[in-house]
Amino acid sequence: MTVLATYLTGLRASITPVRVLRGDRLWEIDALRGVAIFMMVVYHLLWDLASLGGYDITLRSGFWSYWQNVTASLFTGLVGLSLTLSYSRERRSHPNGSLWPKYVIRGLTIFTWGLVISVVTYLALGADYYVRFGILHLIGLSIILAYPFLHIRRNWLNLALGLVLILLGPAIQGLRLDLPILEWLAPTPGSGVDYAPLIPWFGRVLIGIFLGRLLYPGGQRRFSLADHSNNALIRLLRLLGENSLLIYLIHQPILLATLTLLGVISF
Repeated sequence: MTVLATYLTGLRASITPVRVLRGDRLWEIDALRGVAIFMMVVYHLLWDLASLGGYDITLRSGFWSYWQNVTASLFTGLVGLSLTLSYSRERRSHPNGSLWPKYVIRGLTIFTWGLVISVVTYLALGADYYVRFGILHLIGLSIILAYPFLHIRRNWLNLALGLVLILLGPAIQGLRLDLPILEWLAPTPGSGVDYAPLIPWFGRVLIGIFLGRLLYPGGQRRFSLADHSNNALIRLLRLLGENSLLIYLIHQPILLATLTLLGVISF
């Protein structure tokens, strides 16, 4: 299969709905991702109500700002942790040679969907508010950049560098660098939505890699965990988690259409 064919197949597979839960996955990881998806939908619902419905909801400070930060941190941390699991799985079937090309294609797949979100939000919200470099751009680029950190000899370096990047974020933001060309790398002024530059957010990915290698060496739990995988709520969260990209792409159109039909918001 050519590189282009692999890429196009990955694009299609990435948004193919998962209807039957897979038994070969760590259920707690998918459940946590499902929690993050639920938190994201709640936050975006409130954003729609505040921005388009005129409701007095404070989102950029206080409780809901913490909610957003925790949601994005959970997403990005799970990206890193999940990369350690996929790397272990790939290494078992391909013990020799570089796996980086696989991660490049996987990262480009997610990044492509980020570009789709940018185009759609540019057309819908205009140049001032579109998604410049959002969570999907971040995840796609992080998958490519994270490869060396998946097998670095000293895992604690992932934690150390992750913390450094997180601490650099507020410091760079305080400088208010007017360098749009670097908006993908570090915080730059702007009013776009869903903004997630590598600094500080790649730091969360690295911490996720640290935790994945610490808690799931070789892709296996280092700790004991009671099996709640068939609990009804857990199963729902797992289903959300296994369909996270698809839900991310379609949830806002569904929210906006529903709120418009109900007369809650108008464009």
